[in-house]
Amino acid sequence: MSASNTLSEFLRTRRARLRPEDVDLPEFGGRRRVAGLRREELAQLAGVSVDYYTRLEQGRVGNPSDAVLDAVARSLRLDPDEARHLHRLARPRPAGRAAAPPAPRGPQPVRPMLARLLEQLHDTPAMVMGRRMDVLAWNPAATALFGDYAALAPAERNIARITFLDPASRELYADWAACARENVAFLHLEAGRRPEDRRLAALVGELSMRSEEFRRWWAEHPVRDKTSGRKSFHHRLVGRLDLAYDTLRPTDDPDQALITYAADPGSPSDDALRMLLTWAATPAG
Repeated sequence: MSASNTLSEFLRTRRARLRPEDVDLPEFGGRRRVAGLRREELAQLAGVSVDYYTRLEQGRVGNPSDAVLDAVARSLRLDPDEARHLHRLARPRPAGRAAAPPAPRGPQPVRPMLARLLEQLHDTPAMVMGRRMDVLAWNPAATALFGDYAALAPAERNIARITFLDPASRELYADWAACARENVAFLHLEAGRRPEDRRLAALVGELSMRSEEFRRWWAEHPVRDKTSGRKSFHHRLVGRLDLAYDTLRPTDDPDQALITYAADPGSPSDDALRMLLTWAATPAG
C-alpha cells in the first residue's frame, strides 16, 4: 500500500470513531452517509480549509507543517503514539534520505548487552524481539511459558505470526483478542517507521490472507507501541498466570528490545510461575 493510501486510511478511521458530541460540535441532524465526523467538521476543528484537509487526507499535500499536523492530531483526539504515526505518514522524506535505515539482509543479530541480560534472567521469562516482531533470542523461562521457539523454523519465530496462526496461542492467552489486537497495532507502527520493508509487507499479506480477524483489525488501523502492561495466561500445567511485562529498548537501536514477564511478589501467580519454572528445569525421566 502506498504512503498516501496509508495516510488516507489512517485519517478516515480516526474520523469515523468520533461523533460531533465527542468534540463539542452541534449535531445538525439529518442522516449521515458515513460514520463519524465529516471532513468539514474536522477542518473546522483543526482551523484549516475544507479543501486543504481534503487534500491532506488524500495524501496530496506535499509538506504539511508540524503546526497543521498537531492541530489535526488534537482535533482527532490522537494519543502520543498515534500523533507520531500521523507525522511519519504525512511528512515526506528529505530528498536522498530514507525514513529509517534499510534493514540489512540476513538474520538480525542480537545486541551483546541484551544477550548478556537475557542470560542473567533465570527466573524471569524474557525474549529479545527484533524487527517485525521477530523473536531473536529467549531464555528457558520463556520456553516454559510460551513454548519452544527452537522447534520452529527461524522464519516462523514471529510473535504476531504465532499469535494469529498457532491455535495454541488462543488457549494460552486469557484475552487472546486483546493480545492479538496489540500485535496488529504494533505492526502498523512498524509499517509507519519502515514503509519500504518488503518482509514486513509480506508478513502483513500472509496474515491478511490466513486470518479474517487480522484482516478486519488491520483495516481499523490501530497504532500502539509495545512498552509495558499486564497479560493473563491460562497455562496447561499451572493454570492462571497474571504477569506484568516491560520492554527495554536501547535508544541507539530501536529495532530490538528485551521483553520481560514477572508476577507480583507473593501473589498466587508468583507461586504458579515458580512451580512452572521448577517443573521446566527438572530433567525428564
